[in-house]
Amino acid sequence: MSYLNCSKQELEKEYSSLVKQFEDVKSKGLNLNMARGKPGKEQLDLSLGLLDVVNSSSDFVGADGMDCRNYGILKGIEECRKLFGEMLGVDYNNVMVGGSSSLNMMFDTISCMMTKSVVDGCKPWYEVKNRKFLCPVPGYDRHFGITEYYGFEMIPVPMTSNGPDMDIVEKLVENDDSIKGIWCVPKYSNPQGITYSDDTVKRFAALKPAAKDFRIMWDNAYCIHDISDTPDSLLNIYDECVKAGNEDMPILFCSTSKITFPGAGVAAMAASDANMNVFAERYNYEIISYDKLNMLRHVKYFKNYDGVLKHMQLHKKVLKPKFEIVLNTLDKELTPTGVGEWTNPNGGYFVSVDVLSGTAKRVVSLCKKAGLILTGAGATYPLGKDPEDKNIRIAPSFPPNDELQTAMDVFCICTKLAACEKLLG
Repeated sequence: MSYLNCSKQELEKEYSSLVKQFEDVKSKGLNLNMARGKPGKEQLDLSLGLLDVVNSSSDFVGADGMDCRNYGILKGIEECRKLFGEMLGVDYNNVMVGGSSSLNMMFDTISCMMTKSVVDGCKPWYEVKNRKFLCPVPGYDRHFGITEYYGFEMIPVPMTSNGPDMDIVEKLVENDDSIKGIWCVPKYSNPQGITYSDDTVKRFAALKPAAKDFRIMWDNAYCIHDISDTPDSLLNIYDECVKAGNEDMPILFCSTSKITFPGAGVAAMAASDANMNVFAERYNYEIISYDKLNMLRHVKYFKNYDGVLKHMQLHKKVLKPKFEIVLNTLDKELTPTGVGEWTNPNGGYFVSVDVLSGTAKRVVSLCKKAGLILTGAGATYPLGKDPEDKNIRIAPSFPPNDELQTAMDVFCICTKLAACEKLLG
């Protein structure tokens, strides 16, 4: 029944039933966690062979004859740069391979631009006292955390089904030179799973920023993370920026964190020559070289980009049933009540759920009491402030399927209970 059309008497009866269900769940002493988009054990086991491909002296040598156990090659070994070049759709000469974390490379990139001008005549960002950054919402909390750390005013930009609202982006960027950048997860966005339309990508590439040092932080974390048989496609931002004469504007990132091992993968970034020259100068002082053995290990294991794509089909087989559990349960339990809306993504790692406005924090709190840990309500907005208190990010990947089903049952009970409380006042 639709809670929004119920009589008070009907709603009170439903509330009493939900309280009983909630207390029954609490009594079970559950310990469930869907707080972050971590690969589950079944996914991690897919890459165990990676650990055995570099185990003798002859295996340590890269394609150029370099002994990868030693110092050197700041930008990473060529064969790994070529692999990431294909993944990101850029020439490998514009790729730098780093450590295990693309988030680390994003943090370093912002840090570099805080202290070093990337455009002649522009100040380093720390000298711009009212510096601002655009944040598509709902979005990725760790992106927002970086710009919060560096003292940016974060301006929320609403997401549409085609990506960030470009009317707003264009108006802000082209009229305010204190706006220095925007965060983007362009394919299967975190948390909604939206892929930017071709028109959105082209409008990004054609921006005419008031700030000459405006940068698009293009975190293509889920570029090959499809779970549907009809996956989304994403237009190449770098190619479009080159066409528009804006090749310095985008900085691209990706990693193998959710392809092999999150704690021991390989990350990469790509940018124009002008940008990379500035970043390389910083890295030259920061580190002599990243883990080339791990780069070599990944190249030897996958052999080529086609090998990576075949590996992702194995991940798809694991993840697809998990998303089906989430979506089927939401549809069965919440659709009739009218107190929830959610996305149905073709890939990525999350399902974004909008519960009844004003109840997200209560839902997360009830879930915690019932033994289910979720991402904090508000995390998908800058400073953790969801103005409508309604968005919750569901991360299906980590729990085994039986635990995931239990977790979703608990989530739906708590969502309905919080909605009844709100409607009954």
